[in-house]
Amino acid sequence: MATQNIFLYVQNLLGIGHLRRAAAIARALINIGFEVNFVSGGIPIPNLNVGSAKFHQLPPVRSLDQNFKILVDENDREIDDPWRQNRRAKLLNLFEETKPSIVITELFPFGRRQFRFELIPLLDQAQAAKWKPKIVASMRDILVTKSRRDRNIEISQTLTKYYDKVLVHGDKQIITLEETFPLSHEITHLVDYTGYVLNPSAADRDATVGSGEIIVSLGGGAVGSDTLKKLFKIRSENLSDDTPWRFIVGPHMPKKILHEVERLPIKNTIIERMRPDLPSIINRARLSISQAGYNTVAEVLSCNTPAILIPYEGGEETEQRIRADLLAKRGAVEVVYEDKLDPNTLANAIARLSEDPAKTSLKIDLQGAEKTAKILSQMI
Repeated sequence: MATQNIFLYVQNLLGIGHLRRAAAIARALINIGFEVNFVSGGIPIPNLNVGSAKFHQLPPVRSLDQNFKILVDENDREIDDPWRQNRRAKLLNLFEETKPSIVITELFPFGRRQFRFELIPLLDQAQAAKWKPKIVASMRDILVTKSRRDRNIEISQTLTKYYDKVLVHGDKQIITLEETFPLSHEITHLVDYTGYVLNPSAADRDATVGSGEIIVSLGGGAVGSDTLKKLFKIRSENLSDDTPWRFIVGPHMPKKILHEVERLPIKNTIIERMRPDLPSIINRARLSISQAGYNTVAEVLSCNTPAILIPYEGGEETEQRIRADLLAKRGAVEVVYEDKLDPNTLANAIARLSEDPAKTSLKIDLQGAEKTAKILSQMI
């Protein structure tokens, strides 16, 4: 008899968003009595809160750049077939040891195609297991649109063959799966929308931090370098405004970039590494300026603070721009595109927010972690 536990597989390659969303889901599952085996394949990040989940670190791998073409291990060596064989064996052994009731693959098969070498064998093993675990795909609200029809067919066929459920961690009044996945009609019977998964703010270190400030938050930092430098330059050229600016950068912001801006001390300007109480800080702020990644946007939407989004559009990324444009269309935020970011475009966005600081009355579902846990509990 299998124990009632969840096998939650997540592979981050560049940023920390996938890990943070998966961690919030793990904590919600634990809160309703599940055991969770949190299986991570990416480079470890500090202070990841998975609650009382059992954390299993596979041999870590990351993407060398924003195009996700070259994967390297923790020593920056490109991974090879022996590396893949070793990691696949560890993953499959872990599945047999834990005998989960439910297997969750975060993003796959909608993404992480480079990991079919271990995930297809995992799915085969799960499907053949005597205790018949349920198999669930967990994905964010928006996919990076794939132009190749054969890849979309492969996704649909994999879901139809192996999966019992697809959980879309978004609000369908904002965007539906069919808007970024052209074969969604083939898997409609599998799909449930959970709402956005929000990482609750940690206890405040100081309940006054952020009050009246402009908060610049750049997610995990892996793709925020250009935006950081542009915003810091804009700040350095506009010192007549006494409003304090606080730049909060993630653990993957390159040290070289961080040192560049830290060498230029500017009055009323603070730079610090990521804080677990960031949502509380944003809630007290005069203005939030951020990229448009999933977790960042969920945190911003949970507050009543006027917000400007600067979507990241490097490599083949379309996700952040789609999300930012949809929210701007509904009146929730202002958007400044990265290639248009300069003192004038930022000042104009701030002015528009000053004229109408009240955000839309649109109610966005931010109960994604709790609803995910409820849906999964009903599958057993």
